[in-house]
Amino acid sequence: MVRFGHIADVHLGGWKQQPMQDLNFESFKEAINICITSRLDFVLFAGDLFDSAYPPIEILKETFAQFKRLKDAGIPCFTIAGSHDYSVSGKTFLDVLEKAGFCKNVYNAEEKENSIILNPVVFGNVAIYGYPGKKSGLEVADLKKVKFNDAPGLFKIFMLHTTIDKVVGNLPIESINPDRLPIADYYALGHIHVFYNERGFVYPGPLFPNNFKELEDLKQGSFVIVDTESSQRIQRIKLPTKQIEHLVIEIEDALTGTEKIIYELNKRNLKDKIILLRVYGELKRGKTSDIKFAQIEAFLKTKEAYFLLKNTHDLISEEQELEFIVPEKDSENIEEETIKAYSQENPSSFNSIINELMNTLSIEKQEGETTETFNNRILQGTKKFFNFGI
Repeated sequence: MVRFGHIADVHLGGWKQQPMQDLNFESFKEAINICITSRLDFVLFAGDLFDSAYPPIEILKETFAQFKRLKDAGIPCFTIAGSHDYSVSGKTFLDVLEKAGFCKNVYNAEEKENSIILNPVVFGNVAIYGYPGKKSGLEVADLKKVKFNDAPGLFKIFMLHTTIDKVVGNLPIESINPDRLPIADYYALGHIHVFYNERGFVYPGPLFPNNFKELEDLKQGSFVIVDTESSQRIQRIKLPTKQIEHLVIEIEDALTGTEKIIYELNKRNLKDKIILLRVYGELKRGKTSDIKFAQIEAFLKTKEAYFLLKNTHDLISEEQELEFIVPEKDSENIEEETIKAYSQENPSSFNSIINELMNTLSIEKQEGETTETFNNRILQGTKKFFNFGI
């Protein structure tokens, strides 16, 4: 009947380290290659194509080039926004992709008598419905009110970016029972970064792992190709990039920690690999900053490793423990009382500007404001507190 690709959680621009951002984009590019060479009928992007509603211009340029390849190959694309590339204003760069003719946002809804009626996008003998993901799982309440404007005789696909309760586990995440959703032949899901396939509800997994833990657990990204006429209806396509070398090292002495880590690294073939270094333990001597990660990175360059990602969350240092001053009396403004108590214990001329400085630093980024403009606004606001030029 039809063959289509189902991609979700690409999160282009999500990695801040350029080498990891490059790998993320390579996985995206490879997925596009496979879709083209497989001569698919169409491709679904089930949310979080971008890591934000306003991605950097370089990310946009590269993304547009890949969508142009799909268009030149005659493969239509259908999208919905995810919780990351969704914007409460309704404006998103997915709209720019659509205006350029590279894809179609299938979200088309109208409210009637406390219900949300979704209208389909019809492509051949397929009806595609969609509902976007929202921040903090706010789409879940809406999904319980969703109904389809029926398309009799067509293969129904429901694209949604949310959490179904079958995959939530013990996580405190808003989720929906699949039985509360309108009946469809295929549910193209996004949002949860796992591969899941049950009763037509499919999470393809992220196209590339999005953080240290996902690299540990998944090691690579994936998407799926669906062939409605094949006995193997769902084909998971894995997207390996660099090999991963995973080290978990216990450190008790931070002063010798650097040598211990390098010693363990030197036992392995690290060429062109992502190094995942998880350091844990209770330090009996020294503190975390005594571990010279810059020296470790320099060593890894001599071993021609691709990139180092480190995690020291479970490394405990007694010397780093802070003594918090807690006011004895109840207070309606615990922040103000804490500052007051701190100022009494630590006399300084700086104390007089703490409140005002905190207010300046607590300003929020406005809808549509670029990161550069927002950062400049903060810097200008703090300029009067310090004697330095910006």
